Order: sequence, then C-alpha cells, then structure tokens
Amino acid sequence: MWEAYKKGFKAYLQLEKSLSDNSTEAYLRDIEKLTQFLQEKRLLKKPADIVLKDLQQFTKWIAELGMTASSQARIISGLRAFYKYCLLENISKTDPTTLLEAPKLKRSLPDVLSFDEIEAIIAETDLSKPEGGRNKAILETMYSCGLRVSEVVSLRISQLYLDTDFIRVTGKGDKERLVPIGRSAVKYIKIYLKNIRVHIQVKPGNEDILFLNSRGSKLSRVMIFYIIKDLVKKAGIKKTVSPHTFRHSFATHLVEGGADLRAVQEMLGHESITTTEIYTHLDREFLRKTLENYHPAFK
Repeated sequence: MWEAYKKGFKAYLQLEKSLSDNSTEAYLRDIEKLTQFLQEKRLLKKPADIVLKDLQQFTKWIAELGMTASSQARIISGLRAFYKYCLLENISKTDPTTLLEAPKLKRSLPDVLSFDEIEAIIAETDLSKPEGGRNKAILETMYSCGLRVSEVVSLRISQLYLDTDFIRVTGKGDKERLVPIGRSAVKYIKIYLKNIRVHIQVKPGNEDILFLNSRGSKLSRVMIFYIIKDLVKKAGIKKTVSPHTFRHSFATHLVEGGADLRAVQEMLGHESITTTEIYTHLDREFLRKTLENYHPAFK
C-alpha cells in the first residue's frame, strides 16, 4: 500500500530537493521503519489517516528497539520531510509531525586534533609506496580545505585550479563552492598527479576522478576511514579520529585564529550559519582553557 508513496517521495527527494543517493536512501529507511511499525501493530493506515498519537507510539517503539536519541531524532526528521511531501502532493491534508517531539540531544562535540597531531598523522604516510604518496595528498587536501569525505573521494581533476590555489568542490545537494587550497596540499597533489597517478590504468568513467585506488577506480568513503584509522594508530594518537575530524579541526583552527564565521560557513559549504556556530562554542571552550593555563587568577 505504501510503495507508491515511497516511490513518489524518492522522486521528490532526488528531483526537487536534489539530495544525494545516500541521503535519499536514509530518508526512505525512515519511512520503511514507520511501515514496519504499522504492520507489526496491525495499523493498516494510509499517510492521511495517521495521527499524532500513532507517531508517538511509533517513537516509543523505536526507542524500545534500543535506538540512540540521535537515531530517533534522525527518523523523526525523515518523517517531517515525508509529510512535507504529502502536503505538497495533497496526499494528506494535515501534518501529524507538527507537535511530535524529538528526544533532547546532548550535543557532544567531536574530538579536535591540534595542528601538531595532524602533522604527526600525515607524517606516518609511507612515501616509498605509491598509495603513501596518494594518501599524503588526500590528507593534506582534507585538512587544507575542510572537505567532507564524500567531497574528497569525488574530487575531479577538472575542479583543480592549482595555479591560483583554489579548488571547486561539489558538496551536499550538488551545490558547488570555491575553496582556497594550501601550498602543501597543492605540492602533494602535483607530485601525486605527476609521479603516481600517471602509472595507474584508469577504469572507464574514472578518467577525471583525482584520487584512484590501485585498480584505477574511485576510492570508497570506507577506504578513507581505514587509511586514517591506520595512520592514527601508527602516530600513537588516542583520540577518536575519523575523516570528519580533519574537517572539524580545520574549522576549529580557523575560528580559534579569529576567522570570520561567514567565511568559515562559505568554505565548509554549510547551508545555515547555525551549523557553523558550533565552532563559536568550541572557541569559547578554547578561550576558557587558555585562561586556565596562562592567567594567574585561574591557576
């Protein structure tokens, strides 16, 4: 019964909202959870028949499945998007998600690496191996430009303007932005292009992809996680580090250095300044720690 609604919602997310395949699939999984609940509770209802009480029972059900508060909040966000679509298409006359409360989230800030720690991780790349030279170029680029993992694996040679120290990045929703790139990253990309990538037999369709695996294909996001995990272990760093930590550290270091928040928002490709504002909270924490370390009244 719900298949037609899911199909329509998928088309809406892809065509009207320009969401990536990953984001679209995540939203569809949220709706799948709801239909699973309806089947289990024998509530054979269409989207238009669902009321707030049903959704409150649903949130209780997903909580009992052992889902974290953030996963529950994500699913509720998916339901809100679905009902926005239902209203637009006149599938439903009302939105039962309006008064639906998401669990309160404790916003835990991810670990931030110091500049020295980032240098230590990058220094662990083995430049005697081709993949070492590629990995060094990847990490230098991620930290220099604050890229998402999906952005670095999709980076194209045609998006590099290395003579002017800029790259064109395709972010969420296929939105493009120009980001300055540091000298060190430019240097290692050039070395990779000139000495390593030229020796790889490129698979058709990957000719313009910058970073390739040994089989000549685009790297997977998971591969970047593995590369970083391995280097972090070798560098002896005990923090929880993921590809996002590099982006997070890039932004934190900029704000700590006094960068304008709008400029940071532009470089990160955040749609809303409120997402970027997390770094002002980090900055206050940094200021407090600085006072504690250096101000005699705090010692």
